[in-house]
Amino acid sequence: MLKYRLMSGVAIGVAVFLAVRFAQPVLVFAIVAILSVAGQLEFYGMCRKAGVAVFTWLGIACGVALVAATVLTVGPSDAAMAATYRAEMAVVVFAILAVCIRHFPRVISGTPLATVACTLFGFFYVPFTVNFFTRLVYQWSERDGLPGIGTTGARLILFSILVIKITDVGAYTFGRLFGRHKLCPNLSPNKTWEGAVGGVSAAVLASCVCWWAFKGQFGNVSFAFVHAPVLGVLLAVVGMVGDLFESLIKRTASVKDSGNTIPGMGGVLDVLDSLLFGVPVLYVYLTFVA
Repeated sequence: MLKYRLMSGVAIGVAVFLAVRFAQPVLVFAIVAILSVAGQLEFYGMCRKAGVAVFTWLGIACGVALVAATVLTVGPSDAAMAATYRAEMAVVVFAILAVCIRHFPRVISGTPLATVACTLFGFFYVPFTVNFFTRLVYQWSERDGLPGIGTTGARLILFSILVIKITDVGAYTFGRLFGRHKLCPNLSPNKTWEGAVGGVSAAVLASCVCWWAFKGQFGNVSFAFVHAPVLGVLLAVVGMVGDLFESLIKRTASVKDSGNTIPGMGGVLDVLDSLLFGVPVLYVYLTFVA
C-alpha cells in the first residue's frame, strides 16, 4: 500500500508540475472540469450508498457550467472580475432552480428534500470549491510570455498545494512517532492531536520556506513575511477540517475510500479533500487580508 501511495504521489507531483509549466486555458479548463466531474461522481456515489437518491448528471452538468463560466471570464481587471461574478451567480441560480424543478415530474425517492439538498451540496462541495484553482491561476495573472499559466498562477498553485499537502505528511509522521491522544476517533480513529501539531508545524515551515524562496513575490501578488506563518496555520487547520469532513461522508456511506481511481490513495476526493477547503480559504485571505 505504501509503495503504491508513494508511486501515485510522485506521479501526481509530476503531473502538477507539467500542468503549471505548460497548461494553456483550454487545458486548465479540462483539468478542473475533470477533477470536478470525478469528485462529484464519487460524492454522489457515496450519497446513493447512504440511501439518498441524487440527480447525478444534472449536478455534474451544473458543475462543468460553473467551471466554464469562470475560465471564460476571469482576469485581473475590474471588468473581468465583475463579469466573472455575474457569470458564476447566473450558473448558481440556474443550478438551484434546475435541481428543484427536476423533482417536479417524478419523485425518485421517499425523501425528496434529501435528494435536492444532496444534489445541490455536491455542486457546492466539489465544483464550486475546485473552481477556486481557476481563480488562483487567472485572478491576478497577466500573460507574461511563459508557455504555461503565468508566474502568478504557477506560484500560487504550487504554494497552496505544497503547504496544504505537507500538512498530511507532517501529521502522518508525527502521528506515527508520537501519537497518543485521538483527535476525532468517531470520524478518523488513526488521527491524533500530536499528528495535528506536527502537520501544522510542517505547514508553517513550508509556508515560510516558500515565502523566502520567492522573496514574498508571487508574481503580481505579494505579501509581507508576517502572513507566511499565519497562512501556514490557517491552511493546515482548514485542510484537516476538509480531511475530517470527507471522513464523515465516507463513514455515513460505510466506505473506506471515496473511490479506487488512484492506486494506494483511493479516489479523487481522497486526494482533494484538504484542498477543497484550503484553496478557497487561501483565495479569500489573499483577497481580503494579505
